[in-house]
Amino acid sequence: MTETPDVSRNDTFFEEEESEIESFSEEKYEHFHFSVDKGAKSVRIDKYLVNCMAEISRNRIQSAADAGSILVNGSPVKSNYKIKPLDEISICLSYPPSNYEIVPQDIPIKIVYEDDQLLVVDKQPGLVVHPGFGNFEGTLLNAIAYHLKDNPNFDVNDPNLGLVHRIDKDTSGLLLVAKTAEAKSKLAKQFYEKTTHRRYQTLLWGNIPEETGTVTGNIARDIRDRLRMAVYPAGGEIGKSAVTHYRVLERFGYVTLVECRLETGRTHQIRVHMAHIGHPVFCDERYGGDEILWGERTSKYKSFIHNCFSLCPRQALHAKELGFVHPTTGIFMKFDSSLPTDMQALIEKWRIYSEARPSFHG
Repeated sequence: MTETPDVSRNDTFFEEEESEIESFSEEKYEHFHFSVDKGAKSVRIDKYLVNCMAEISRNRIQSAADAGSILVNGSPVKSNYKIKPLDEISICLSYPPSNYEIVPQDIPIKIVYEDDQLLVVDKQPGLVVHPGFGNFEGTLLNAIAYHLKDNPNFDVNDPNLGLVHRIDKDTSGLLLVAKTAEAKSKLAKQFYEKTTHRRYQTLLWGNIPEETGTVTGNIARDIRDRLRMAVYPAGGEIGKSAVTHYRVLERFGYVTLVECRLETGRTHQIRVHMAHIGHPVFCDERYGGDEILWGERTSKYKSFIHNCFSLCPRQALHAKELGFVHPTTGIFMKFDSSLPTDMQALIEKWRIYSEARPSFHG
């Protein structure tokens, strides 16, 4: 998916925001180290680390183990490894430790709604949401810190405030920000209980045969490429359950404009689910959408596609609708964001191309 529930800064040691990782090094840096006592009992390492690090969830620790980030005596172990007396445990990541502070920066952002409890932002493509490896400045949170710099009750560095959820750097659209701890708690609960309203529009490769459909399947990190997510059997032990409903809006022969409605909010959910059914998001580099997957072999068609890639040089995915119950008034609020200019231009180019080919409509 494109959306990930926000977590505290300590929690982000265990699962980097995928869209914020711009490079990957095989070199590892130790962030935490634990020495097992001589008389320690043999327990699973995920249980042991939960007891050592109360602020970190067991799921996060298991994800870190799956990514090869937990080492015992210098070797990676799985989360079911049982510790032994005098074991040396390291938690190592691909970037150096950094106790950064989010500082206000005057970055233009579009705020579509604001009151004393929350604000709704319409994020432009290309803007990283949360500081992370390779992007410690110039993010949406830096912009929010600047926007609220005169609010004495808002501290952007307090994990109990701020972003309620996230979308990827190159995904555009609506995001929800809490100004108070009570608002964040109540809004996060709505996301957890799947009562929020979230609809995306995306241009997919291929002519999807059904008018509507649902993709189900657990989502977890791809064991072959840790910068990607992958789909695993629904109900299985690997990954977290994910459900994406889709509806065709318009067909252009070789690509299809669809609306996606989310039940869950997993990392890269729409992107990985659509790629899983053979219809990657157009121009999605990470999941193969930046190649010519459907269409003709002519040089003219290749030129047309490359022009399309130039018009919208990012995954063609937009968080268009967001609805939730206001944390203090109890009123249901719904917001709609117009497609950004790059996606509008891309869709119009495909529309003109499709209309010139009667075979696409017969």
